[in-house]
Amino acid sequence: MPRSTRGTRRTRTRLLAALGAGVTAAAVLLTAGGATQAQAQGTGRGAGVHEVEYFAGPHARPRHIEVDTRAGHASAATDPQVRPARRTGPTASRLDLVVMGDGYTADRQADFAADAREKLEEIFSIEPYRSYRPLFNVWLVEAVSPVSGVTGDPTPDVIRETALGSSFFCEDIERLLCVDTDAVTAYANRAPAADIVFVIADSAKYGGAGYSFETPPEGASYRGIATMSSDNERSWLIGAHELGHSIGNLADEYQYAGYGAYPDPETGSVNLSVRPGLGTTKWHRWLGEPDPTGSPVGTYEGGGYYETGIYRPTETSIMRTLTSTEFNLVGREAMIAGFYTYADALTSRVPTKAPVSRNARLTVDVAPLTGLAAPRLTWYADGRRVDRATDDRSVTPRELGVRGKGPHTVEAVFTDGSASLRDPGARAAAGNSLTWWMR
Repeated sequence: MPRSTRGTRRTRTRLLAALGAGVTAAAVLLTAGGATQAQAQGTGRGAGVHEVEYFAGPHARPRHIEVDTRAGHASAATDPQVRPARRTGPTASRLDLVVMGDGYTADRQADFAADAREKLEEIFSIEPYRSYRPLFNVWLVEAVSPVSGVTGDPTPDVIRETALGSSFFCEDIERLLCVDTDAVTAYANRAPAADIVFVIADSAKYGGAGYSFETPPEGASYRGIATMSSDNERSWLIGAHELGHSIGNLADEYQYAGYGAYPDPETGSVNLSVRPGLGTTKWHRWLGEPDPTGSPVGTYEGGGYYETGIYRPTETSIMRTLTSTEFNLVGREAMIAGFYTYADALTSRVPTKAPVSRNARLTVDVAPLTGLAAPRLTWYADGRRVDRATDDRSVTPRELGVRGKGPHTVEAVFTDGSASLRDPGARAAAGNSLTWWMR
Protein backbone atom coordinates (compact mmCIF):
# COMPACT_ATOMS: atom_id res chain seq x y z
CA MET A 1 0.00 0.00 0.00
CA PRO A 2 1.22 3.52 -0.64
CA ARG A 3 2.15 5.75 2.22
CA SER A 4 -0.41 8.35 3.20
CA THR A 5 -0.97 11.14 0.71
CA ARG A 6 0.28 14.54 1.77
CA GLY A 7 -1.16 16.41 -1.21
CA THR A 8 0.47 18.60 -3.77
CA ARG A 9 1.92 21.14 -1.39
CA ARG A 10 2.47 21.63 2.31
CA THR A 11 0.80 24.89 3.16
CA ARG A 12 2.62 27.85 4.62
CA THR A 13 0.42 27.39 7.72
CA ARG A 14 1.90 23.96 8.21
CA LEU A 15 5.37 25.40 7.69
CA LEU A 16 4.89 28.04 10.36
CA ALA A 17 3.60 25.47 12.82
CA ALA A 18 6.51 23.14 12.13
CA LEU A 19 9.14 25.82 12.50
CA GLY A 20 7.49 27.41 15.51
CA ALA A 21 7.67 24.10 17.35
CA GLY A 22 11.47 24.04 17.15
CA VAL A 23 14.16 26.60 17.73
CA THR A 24 13.86 30.16 16.44
CA ALA A 25 15.36 30.64 13.01
CA ALA A 26 18.27 32.68 11.76
CA ALA A 27 19.26 34.69 14.81
CA VAL A 28 19.36 33.56 18.39
CA LEU A 29 16.79 31.25 19.73
CA LEU A 30 18.08 31.31 23.24
CA THR A 31 18.65 34.41 25.30
CA ALA A 32 21.09 34.43 28.18
CA GLY A 33 18.37 32.98 30.39
CA GLY A 34 17.38 30.28 27.92
CA ALA A 35 14.12 31.93 26.89
CA THR A 36 12.97 31.91 23.30
CA GLN A 37 13.41 35.03 21.24
CA ALA A 38 9.63 35.53 21.16
CA GLN A 39 9.53 35.58 24.95
CA ALA A 40 12.43 38.02 25.08
CA GLN A 41 10.57 40.34 22.76
CA GLY A 42 7.42 40.19 24.86
CA THR A 43 8.50 42.81 27.40
CA GLY A 44 10.99 45.61 27.45
CA ARG A 45 11.52 45.81 23.68
CA GLY A 46 10.14 48.29 21.26
CA ALA A 47 8.28 47.11 18.18
CA GLY A 48 11.26 47.97 16.01
CA VAL A 49 13.87 46.15 18.11
CA HIS A 50 15.16 42.75 17.08
CA GLU A 51 17.95 40.45 18.19
CA VAL A 52 20.48 39.64 15.47
CA GLU A 53 23.56 37.50 15.13
CA TYR A 54 26.82 38.95 13.87
CA PHE A 55 30.46 37.96 13.36
CA ALA A 56 33.18 40.27 14.65
CA GLY A 57 35.73 38.86 12.20
CA PRO A 58 36.20 36.15 9.53
CA HIS A 59 37.34 33.61 12.13
CA ALA A 60 35.38 34.85 15.14
CA ARG A 61 32.52 33.04 16.80
CA PRO A 62 29.21 34.84 16.47
CA ARG A 63 27.73 37.25 18.98
CA HIS A 64 24.21 38.57 19.47
CA ILE A 65 22.78 42.02 20.04
CA GLU A 66 19.50 43.89 19.81
CA VAL A 67 19.20 46.40 16.97
CA ASP A 68 16.65 48.80 15.58
CA THR A 69 15.16 47.08 12.53
CA ARG A 70 14.69 50.47 10.89
CA ALA A 71 18.30 51.53 11.38
CA GLY A 72 20.24 53.04 8.52
CA HIS A 73 19.59 55.60 5.82
CA ALA A 74 17.21 54.04 3.30
CA SER A 75 16.30 55.98 0.19
CA ALA A 76 12.82 56.00 -1.31
CA ALA A 77 11.88 52.67 -2.87
CA THR A 78 12.02 52.39 -6.65
CA ASP A 79 10.34 49.96 -9.01
CA PRO A 80 13.06 47.29 -9.30
CA GLN A 81 13.70 44.76 -11.99
CA VAL A 82 13.23 41.18 -10.75
CA ARG A 83 14.99 38.40 -12.61
CA PRO A 84 15.23 34.66 -11.97
CA ALA A 85 18.83 33.63 -11.34
CA ARG A 86 17.65 30.05 -11.03
CA ARG A 87 14.10 28.80 -11.48
CA THR A 88 13.65 25.09 -10.85
CA GLY A 89 9.90 24.83 -10.34
CA PRO A 90 6.70 26.54 -9.21
CA THR A 91 7.07 28.91 -6.27
CA ALA A 92 4.54 26.94 -4.21
CA SER A 93 6.80 23.88 -4.44
CA ARG A 94 10.21 25.47 -4.02
CA LEU A 95 12.29 27.23 -1.40
CA ASP A 96 12.41 30.76 -2.77
CA LEU A 97 15.60 32.66 -1.98
CA VAL A 98 15.52 36.38 -2.80
CA VAL A 99 18.86 38.15 -3.26
CA MET A 100 19.10 41.93 -3.40
CA GLY A 101 22.00 44.33 -3.45
CA ASP A 102 22.54 47.56 -1.58
CA GLY A 103 24.86 50.40 -2.57
CA TYR A 104 24.67 49.52 -6.27
CA THR A 105 23.71 52.37 -8.58
CA ALA A 106 21.64 51.90 -11.73
CA ASP A 107 24.73 51.49 -13.93
CA ARG A 108 26.20 48.84 -11.61
CA GLN A 109 23.39 46.30 -11.52
CA ALA A 110 25.47 43.92 -13.64
CA ASP A 111 28.08 44.06 -10.87
CA PHE A 112 25.39 43.18 -8.33
CA ALA A 113 24.27 40.20 -10.40
CA ALA A 114 27.85 38.96 -10.70
CA ASP A 115 28.46 39.39 -6.97
CA ALA A 116 25.21 37.59 -6.13
CA ARG A 117 26.05 34.63 -8.36
CA GLU A 118 29.53 34.38 -6.86
CA LYS A 119 28.17 34.25 -3.29
CA LEU A 120 25.51 31.73 -4.26
CA GLU A 121 28.00 29.45 -5.99
CA GLU A 122 30.12 29.41 -2.84
CA ILE A 123 27.17 28.67 -0.58
CA PHE A 124 25.89 25.92 -2.85
CA SER A 125 29.30 24.28 -2.84
CA ILE A 126 28.55 23.12 0.72
CA GLU A 127 26.60 19.97 1.42
CA PRO A 128 23.71 19.50 1.66
CA TYR A 129 23.01 22.69 -0.32
CA ARG A 130 24.86 21.21 -3.29
CA SER A 131 22.85 17.99 -3.54
CA TYR A 132 19.50 19.72 -2.98
CA ARG A 133 20.01 22.85 -5.04
CA PRO A 134 17.20 21.84 -7.45
CA LEU A 135 14.72 22.56 -4.63
CA PHE A 136 15.65 26.27 -4.68
CA ASN A 137 14.38 29.10 -6.81
CA VAL A 138 16.62 32.17 -6.70
CA TRP A 139 15.34 35.65 -7.54
CA LEU A 140 17.52 38.72 -8.05
CA VAL A 141 15.89 42.02 -7.07
CA GLU A 142 17.73 45.02 -8.50
CA ALA A 143 17.44 47.57 -5.71
CA VAL A 144 18.92 50.76 -7.18
CA SER A 145 20.79 53.07 -4.79
CA PRO A 146 21.53 56.73 -5.57
CA VAL A 147 25.18 56.27 -4.56
CA SER A 148 27.70 53.44 -4.50
CA GLY A 149 28.80 51.82 -1.27
CA VAL A 150 27.13 51.74 2.14
CA THR A 151 27.19 53.64 5.41
CA GLY A 152 30.13 52.96 7.74
CA ASP A 153 32.59 51.98 5.03
CA PRO A 154 35.36 52.51 5.83
CA THR A 155 34.70 54.59 8.97
CA PRO A 156 31.62 55.36 11.08
CA ASP A 157 31.45 58.97 9.94
CA VAL A 158 30.73 57.92 6.33
CA ILE A 159 26.99 58.20 5.67
CA ARG A 160 25.42 56.98 2.45
CA GLU A 161 21.72 56.93 1.62
CA THR A 162 21.07 53.59 -0.08
CA ALA A 163 18.07 51.53 -1.12
CA LEU A 164 18.13 49.25 1.92
CA GLY A 165 19.89 51.44 4.46
CA SER A 166 22.81 49.02 4.96
CA SER A 167 25.18 50.21 7.66
CA PHE A 168 28.40 48.99 9.26
CA PHE A 169 29.13 50.14 12.82
CA CYS A 170 25.53 49.33 13.68
CA GLU A 171 25.17 49.72 17.46
CA ASP A 172 28.80 50.93 17.36
CA ILE A 173 29.99 47.44 16.28
CA GLU A 174 32.21 47.76 13.22
CA ARG A 175 31.41 44.41 11.57
CA LEU A 176 27.69 44.41 12.33
CA LEU A 177 25.99 45.15 9.00
CA CYS A 178 22.39 46.19 9.66
CA VAL A 179 19.59 46.95 7.21
CA ASP A 180 16.24 48.69 7.28
CA THR A 181 13.89 45.71 7.39
CA ASP A 182 10.92 47.75 6.15
CA ALA A 183 12.91 48.59 3.02
CA VAL A 184 13.95 44.94 2.65
CA THR A 185 10.30 43.90 2.86
CA ALA A 186 9.25 46.44 0.23
CA TYR A 187 11.80 45.07 -2.22
CA ALA A 188 11.36 41.40 -1.32
CA ASN A 189 7.65 41.67 -2.03
CA ARG A 190 8.45 42.44 -5.66
CA ALA A 191 9.69 38.87 -6.13
CA PRO A 192 7.18 36.09 -6.95
CA ALA A 193 7.81 34.60 -3.50
CA ALA A 194 10.28 35.12 -0.66
CA ASP A 195 11.10 32.50 1.97
CA ILE A 196 14.61 33.73 2.79
CA VAL A 197 16.35 37.00 1.86
CA PHE A 198 20.03 37.72 1.27
CA VAL A 199 21.26 41.33 1.19
CA ILE A 200 24.64 41.86 -0.45
CA ALA A 201 26.21 45.21 0.43
CA ASP A 202 28.63 46.76 -2.05
CA SER A 203 31.74 46.67 0.11
CA ALA A 204 35.05 44.89 0.57
CA LYS A 205 34.76 45.31 4.34
CA TYR A 206 34.09 42.10 6.25
CA GLY A 207 30.69 42.09 7.91
CA GLY A 208 27.16 40.79 8.05
CA ALA A 209 24.23 39.87 10.27
CA GLY A 210 21.47 37.33 10.63
CA TYR A 211 17.88 38.33 11.36
CA SER A 212 15.24 35.71 12.09
CA PHE A 213 11.54 35.90 12.64
CA GLU A 214 9.41 33.30 14.41
CA THR A 215 6.61 34.54 12.19
CA PRO A 216 7.21 36.71 9.13
CA PRO A 217 7.39 40.47 9.75
CA GLU A 218 4.26 42.47 9.06
CA GLY A 219 3.59 42.56 5.34
CA ALA A 220 6.34 40.03 4.54
CA SER A 221 6.52 36.32 3.74
CA TYR A 222 10.20 35.69 4.54
CA ARG A 223 11.43 34.23 7.81
CA GLY A 224 15.06 35.28 7.73
CA ILE A 225 17.48 37.90 6.40
CA ALA A 226 21.23 37.40 6.06
CA THR A 227 23.43 40.37 5.21
CA MET A 228 26.97 40.10 3.85
CA SER A 229 29.53 42.26 2.09
CA SER A 230 30.10 41.71 -1.61
CA ASP A 231 33.87 41.70 -1.98
CA ASN A 232 35.11 39.91 1.11
CA GLU A 233 36.15 36.33 0.41
CA ARG A 234 34.77 35.00 3.72
CA SER A 235 31.46 36.86 3.98
CA TRP A 236 29.47 34.20 2.12
CA LEU A 237 29.86 31.88 5.11
CA ILE A 238 27.55 34.18 7.04
CA GLY A 239 24.75 33.31 4.63
CA ALA A 240 25.53 29.60 4.79
CA HIS A 241 25.44 29.70 8.60
CA GLU A 242 22.24 31.73 8.79
CA LEU A 243 20.40 29.33 6.49
CA GLY A 244 21.30 26.64 9.01
CA HIS A 245 19.08 28.48 11.47
CA SER A 246 16.25 29.49 9.18
CA ILE A 247 15.95 26.27 7.15
CA GLY A 248 17.33 23.56 9.42
CA ASN A 249 16.11 24.98 12.73
CA LEU A 250 19.67 24.42 13.97
CA ALA A 251 20.88 26.05 17.16
CA ASP A 252 24.29 27.63 17.57
CA GLU A 253 26.89 25.15 18.80
CA TYR A 254 29.32 27.64 20.33
CA GLN A 255 29.68 28.90 23.90
CA TYR A 256 30.71 32.13 25.59
CA ALA A 257 33.31 32.32 28.32
CA GLY A 258 31.70 32.94 31.65
CA TYR A 259 28.23 31.67 30.76
CA GLY A 260 28.76 28.60 32.94
CA ALA A 261 26.23 25.75 33.14
CA TYR A 262 23.15 25.45 30.96
CA PRO A 263 20.23 26.15 33.32
CA ASP A 264 17.18 24.80 31.52
CA PRO A 265 15.53 21.49 30.50
CA GLU A 266 16.17 19.78 27.18
CA THR A 267 16.35 22.13 24.20
CA GLY A 268 14.05 22.03 21.20
CA SER A 269 16.90 21.84 18.69
CA VAL A 270 18.19 18.61 17.18
CA ASN A 271 21.87 19.54 17.46
CA LEU A 272 21.99 20.31 21.19
CA SER A 273 21.15 18.00 24.06
CA VAL A 274 21.41 17.91 27.84
CA ARG A 275 21.74 14.11 27.66
CA PRO A 276 25.30 12.92 27.00
CA GLY A 277 24.61 9.22 27.59
CA LEU A 278 24.91 6.70 24.77
CA GLY A 279 21.50 5.88 23.39
CA THR A 280 19.79 8.84 25.03
CA THR A 281 21.16 11.81 23.14
CA LYS A 282 19.06 13.02 20.22
CA TRP A 283 21.62 11.98 17.63
CA HIS A 284 22.23 8.47 19.03
CA ARG A 285 21.75 7.01 15.53
CA TRP A 286 24.92 8.83 14.41
CA LEU A 287 27.19 8.17 17.40
CA GLY A 288 30.66 7.01 16.40
CA GLU A 289 30.26 7.83 12.71
CA PRO A 290 33.15 9.66 11.02
CA ASP A 291 31.95 13.18 10.33
CA PRO A 292 32.73 15.60 7.46
CA THR A 293 33.80 18.19 10.05
CA GLY A 294 36.75 15.99 11.07
CA SER A 295 35.75 14.48 14.41
CA PRO A 296 33.58 11.43 15.03
CA VAL A 297 30.01 12.08 16.12
CA GLY A 298 29.85 12.01 19.91
CA THR A 299 28.81 14.26 22.78
CA TYR A 300 31.06 17.32 23.10
CA GLU A 301 30.33 19.61 26.02
CA GLY A 302 29.47 23.23 25.35
CA GLY A 303 26.94 24.84 23.06
CA GLY A 304 23.91 27.10 22.94
CA TYR A 305 26.22 29.78 24.46
CA TYR A 306 26.81 27.74 27.66
CA GLU A 307 30.03 26.03 28.70
CA THR A 308 28.77 23.01 30.62
CA GLY A 309 25.66 20.89 31.01
CA ILE A 310 24.81 20.91 27.30
CA TYR A 311 26.32 18.92 24.42
CA ARG A 312 26.84 19.19 20.68
CA PRO A 313 27.45 16.37 18.14
CA THR A 314 31.00 17.23 16.95
CA GLU A 315 34.05 19.19 17.97
CA THR A 316 33.31 21.85 15.37
CA SER A 317 30.94 22.66 12.52
CA ILE A 318 29.67 25.64 10.56
CA MET A 319 27.13 26.15 13.35
CA ARG A 320 30.00 26.60 15.83
CA THR A 321 32.54 28.69 13.91
CA LEU A 322 33.00 29.99 10.39
CA THR A 323 36.47 28.47 10.31
CA SER A 324 34.50 25.32 9.45
CA THR A 325 32.75 25.09 6.10
CA GLU A 326 30.83 21.89 6.85
CA PHE A 327 27.62 20.93 8.59
CA ASN A 328 28.03 17.88 10.79
CA LEU A 329 25.95 14.78 10.05
CA VAL A 330 23.25 15.85 12.49
CA GLY A 331 23.10 19.28 10.85
CA ARG A 332 22.97 17.78 7.36
CA GLU A 333 20.00 15.65 8.31
CA ALA A 334 18.16 18.63 9.79
CA MET A 335 18.88 20.76 6.73
CA ILE A 336 17.54 18.13 4.35
CA ALA A 337 14.38 17.77 6.43
CA GLY A 338 14.10 21.57 6.35
CA PHE A 339 14.39 21.64 2.57
CA TYR A 340 11.41 19.32 2.33
CA THR A 341 9.44 21.48 4.77
CA TYR A 342 9.61 24.29 2.22
CA ALA A 343 9.74 22.33 -1.02
CA ASP A 344 8.19 19.40 -2.88
CA ALA A 345 10.43 17.50 -5.27
CA LEU A 346 7.44 16.01 -7.11
CA THR A 347 5.18 18.32 -9.14
CA SER A 348 2.83 18.03 -12.09
CA ARG A 349 0.91 20.32 -14.39
CA VAL A 350 -1.94 17.79 -14.54
CA PRO A 351 -4.54 18.99 -12.02
CA THR A 352 -5.36 16.62 -9.17
CA LYS A 353 -8.67 18.25 -8.18
CA ALA A 354 -10.64 17.25 -11.28
CA PRO A 355 -11.27 13.68 -12.47
CA VAL A 356 -9.15 12.27 -15.29
CA SER A 357 -9.85 9.58 -17.86
CA ARG A 358 -8.19 6.19 -17.95
CA ASN A 359 -6.26 7.26 -21.02
CA ALA A 360 -5.15 10.59 -19.60
CA ARG A 361 -1.40 11.17 -19.75
CA LEU A 362 -0.17 11.81 -16.20
CA THR A 363 3.19 13.52 -16.54
CA VAL A 364 5.20 14.53 -13.48
CA ASP A 365 8.37 16.46 -12.86
CA VAL A 366 10.93 15.30 -10.30
CA ALA A 367 13.60 17.70 -9.11
CA PRO A 368 16.98 16.40 -10.35
CA LEU A 369 18.56 15.90 -6.92
CA THR A 370 22.11 14.56 -6.84
CA GLY A 371 24.91 13.58 -4.47
CA LEU A 372 23.53 12.86 -1.01
CA ALA A 373 19.98 12.40 -2.31
CA ALA A 374 18.52 9.04 -3.31
CA PRO A 375 15.26 9.92 -5.11
CA ARG A 376 12.67 7.31 -6.06
CA LEU A 377 9.33 7.67 -7.84
CA THR A 378 6.74 4.95 -7.24
CA TRP A 379 3.31 4.60 -8.83
CA TYR A 380 0.21 3.07 -7.25
CA ALA A 381 -3.11 2.11 -8.87
CA ASP A 382 -5.98 1.69 -6.42
CA GLY A 383 -3.44 1.27 -3.64
CA ARG A 384 -1.45 -1.41 -5.48
CA ARG A 385 2.19 -0.65 -6.23
CA VAL A 386 3.05 -0.93 -9.92
CA ASP A 387 6.74 -1.89 -9.90
CA ARG A 388 7.16 -1.81 -13.67
CA ALA A 389 6.40 1.94 -13.63
CA THR A 390 9.03 2.83 -11.01
CA ASP A 391 10.74 6.12 -11.91
CA ASP A 392 8.57 6.59 -15.03
CA ARG A 393 7.72 10.27 -15.47
CA SER A 394 4.69 9.81 -17.71
CA VAL A 395 2.00 7.12 -17.49
CA THR A 396 -1.70 6.62 -18.07
CA PRO A 397 -4.08 4.96 -15.59
CA ARG A 398 -4.76 2.27 -18.19
CA GLU A 399 -1.03 1.51 -18.45
CA LEU A 400 -0.98 1.06 -14.69
CA GLY A 401 -3.75 -1.54 -14.91
CA VAL A 402 -6.84 0.56 -14.14
CA ARG A 403 -9.82 -1.21 -15.70
CA GLY A 404 -13.59 -1.16 -15.41
CA LYS A 405 -15.90 1.31 -13.79
CA GLY A 406 -14.68 3.50 -10.97
CA PRO A 407 -14.02 5.02 -8.70
CA HIS A 408 -10.28 4.48 -9.15
CA THR A 409 -7.19 6.32 -7.90
CA VAL A 410 -3.66 6.70 -9.23
CA GLU A 411 -0.94 7.96 -6.92
CA ALA A 412 2.62 9.09 -7.65
CA VAL A 413 4.87 8.96 -4.57
CA PHE A 414 8.30 10.58 -4.33
CA THR A 415 10.65 9.39 -1.58
CA ASP A 416 14.24 10.21 -0.72
CA GLY A 417 16.15 7.25 0.66
CA SER A 418 19.26 9.33 1.40
CA ALA A 419 21.76 7.70 3.73
CA SER A 420 21.98 11.15 5.34
CA LEU A 421 18.53 10.59 6.84
CA ARG A 422 18.36 8.24 9.82
CA ASP A 423 15.79 9.86 12.05
CA PRO A 424 12.34 8.38 11.28
CA GLY A 425 10.72 11.82 11.33
CA ALA A 426 13.24 13.22 8.88
CA ARG A 427 12.82 10.24 6.56
CA ALA A 428 9.04 10.54 6.68
CA ALA A 429 9.26 14.22 5.76
CA ALA A 430 11.53 13.59 2.78
CA GLY A 431 8.98 13.23 0.03
CA ASN A 432 5.53 14.07 -1.25
CA SER A 433 2.77 12.52 -3.36
CA LEU A 434 0.15 13.40 -5.96
CA THR A 435 -3.18 11.58 -6.39
CA TRP A 436 -5.59 11.59 -9.34
CA TRP A 437 -9.00 9.94 -9.41
CA MET A 438 -11.37 8.50 -11.99
CA ARG A 439 -15.11 8.01 -11.80
